[in-house]
Order: sequence, then C-alpha cells, then structure tokens
Amino acid sequence: MEPIRLPEPDLESIEASVRKLLDQSAEQARQLDNLATAPDSMAVPFAAFTMPGLPGMPAPVSPPEPKPILELEGEERENELDSLTDWVEDFLMPVYGAEITTAAPWCEEWQDHLDVVAWLHALWMAYQQHKDAEAGPSGMFVWLRDFLTHAMAAVRSAGGPLSACQTDPDRPAHRLLRGPGRTTRPAADGDTGGVFEAAS
Repeated sequence: MEPIRLPEPDLESIEASVRKLLDQSAEQARQLDNLATAPDSMAVPFAAFTMPGLPGMPAPVSPPEPKPILELEGEERENELDSLTDWVEDFLMPVYGAEITTAAPWCEEWQDHLDVVAWLHALWMAYQQHKDAEAGPSGMFVWLRDFLTHAMAAVRSAGGPLSACQTDPDRPAHRLLRGPGRTTRPAADGDTGGVFEAAS
C-alpha cells in the first residue's frame, strides 16, 4: 500500500485534536486520584449533617437520658405529667385497672399523690423500654411480670397511698394522707440539736 499523504493544514488539525484528548485524559486521571483519597472532614462542607458512621464524620448526638418525673421542674414536668396522664387514663387503667374496691382503691385526682405519680411514671418508662423491638418478643411479658404487677400492688393496695380515696366507683373521693412529720434529733456533744425533714 502506498502511504497516504495529507495536506499540511489537515495534519495540524489532527495534532491539535490528539493534544486536546491527551490533556482531557490527564485531567480525568487527576480527578480519579482525588476521588480515591479519603476526604478531610474539615474540608467537607456541612460535615455535621452527613450520615453517621462514615469515616471522618462526627458521632451522632444521643438523646438525653430519661429522668424520674419528680426530678423535673416547671414546664418540662407539666408536659411529662400530661403525657403520663394520657397513658394512664387511655391505656393503663382501662386495660389493667380492674374494679375499684376497698382492696384496690383508686383516685381520680391521682396526680396530687406524688408517690403515685412517681410509681406510675416509672411504670410508664419501663413500658416504653419493654415494648421496643430491641426488648425482643418477651419484652412485654417481662414488663407484665416484673413491673406492672408490682407497681399496681404498691399503688392500689388496701393500705397504700390511695387507701383514703375512692373505694367505691359510685362515690369519688380524694384525700392526701399525712406523711411523717418533722423529726427532732437529740443533741450530741455540744451540738444544740437540730431538726430535719423526714424523707417522704
């Protein structure tokens, strides 16, 4: 075969095209190198909003630990009491309340009994924990056996915190029982004595 001869202007055009392709290829190689290296977390914009668990990314912020209701104050306590009341009146008592008798009293104003509020709030927190999928299939059985039975026996016992309240469904009643009063401790070795509040 005889060699093909191209005119001079066509040759220059082909050389320019080849040079352009080589430059593009080198640029693509540089981009691939950059993508292959791990990103610098400081250089990633909005790093705090990325998916957790990726290398170089900040750990997710865990929710605050639940607190007993009597340790809460102000609006936080009121909101928690509202949620607890919904659970007690819409779920707990209709399902597990049983009949009101002298052996199992109840009080329509149970929110005024701080010890009852504390018991029921702890029962509610345990319920939320044990109904979660992570508790497994036996989670609710554990709640019924270890939490519900014991809490309801303490709250609704004949000599419990509600014993002076409603013992007949037809006669609503509410009365707060007197707790221990102030205790005087004896003076000791030069101490003038003192008074402290007994735990309720």
